[in-house]
Order: sequence, then structure tokens, then C-alpha cells
Amino acid sequence: MTETDVPDKIPFELTQTDLENLAGGDEKFKPHDWEDLKHIIAENNLEILKRKPSDLRRYITWTNETKTKLPSITDFICSQRLFWNPLPESSPETGPLFDCCGTIPFADPNDYKILMNDWPYGITQDVTHLIVWSKLRLPDQKPEGYLTPESTALVESFVERTFTERLASFEDVNARDSVLWFRNWTGLQSVRGLEHVHVLVKDAPLALLEEWTTTHELGPEAILD
Repeated sequence: MTETDVPDKIPFELTQTDLENLAGGDEKFKPHDWEDLKHIIAENNLEILKRKPSDLRRYITWTNETKTKLPSITDFICSQRLFWNPLPESSPETGPLFDCCGTIPFADPNDYKILMNDWPYGITQDVTHLIVWSKLRLPDQKPEGYLTPESTALVESFVERTFTERLASFEDVNARDSVLWFRNWTGLQSVRGLEHVHVLVKDAPLALLEEWTTTHELGPEAILD
């Protein structure tokens, strides 16, 4: 298999952009810059977000190998990254259920966790890709999985107070032009069992990243050792 071939075993859906990206290889890859990301998210054209081809191959390989050691990627994230214990009544139909402190997503800090994205999209180095994982599901519109207007407003408010306002108070920057967020609809999600929202921050100070994220020792390949 060459570096431009599509792997035989694909553990999640690939978009047409993914397939074209793999065929082109790293030499033809151009990372998303901030202006590109702003346009993609504003247009809700999320299916054209892409990873560096070699990173996508590593992600595919890691996912396949991890599934030989644990039942699912959701199990890995819960046990190795979030350290959340699903309730016994959780099932494949319900997905993981948790003992929550509140009933509204992102209202109680005990019900969500912010981590660096272990497998970020192919973005320029001035952009940091974070994921906010939530014990509570966001109401969405079936079957596509688009957020409802109420859910969109809820996430917008959370991102504003958690990221934008904090960034604005930390440095003299145009914070409103330095934070973006999106939530993939169901067909684009590689981890569908857990609620999560993507947050992108431009020129994020290290001290703020450390403040936002939860300390965790295990990297994404730790389970493969």
C-alpha cells in the first residue's frame, strides 16, 4: 500500500474530502488557516474540514487497534481520557449515561471536561483545537443530528463566557475574532457515543490553555503499548 492508498479497514465514515485528501498525500496538503476556518464554520460546511493525510492514516490505524483492546472508542475516552464511569443502566441504545450534577449541558463544571483534541484537523500552528466533552446530551434534530436553535444558543453562551470572555480579560486581543466553535452533525462524527463540541482558539496563551484543560497523563497511543 502506498501513502496515497485508502486503508482497507475504515472504522468511521470518510467524507469525499477525506478520500481526495488521502489520494493527494501530504505533499499536496494545505492546512486550514484562521480565515478558512471562519468561512467553513460560518457556512456550516463542516464536511470539508480535513486532517493531514498522514495524521488521518494514523487516526484510522489507532482507532482500529484500540477497538481490539476495548469495546469502543467511547469506552477508551471514558476510561482513559475523561475518567468518567457510565452508570450500570447504560446500554448500546442509550449510550453512556452518567450521574450528573445538573440537568442543563455545560451549566455545572462537574458535568463537562475540556481537553486538547488528540486528533485535530489539519490547521495552522497558530490555532489550538480543543474539545468540550459533556455528560449531558445536547438536544438535536433527528435524523441528521443538527443542533436545535435552543442548543445552539446554549453552546454559544457557554463558549462566550468560558473562552471568549476569559481570553478578552487575559490579553488585549480581539477575543471575539479569536474563538470559533462547531458541533459535527451525526454523519461527520467519528465518536458518536459521547456529546462533544469543538472549540478553536487563535493564538491562545499557554497559561489559558492550561487553565481550560484538565491535566491528563495518558496520550492517545497509551493504550497501544
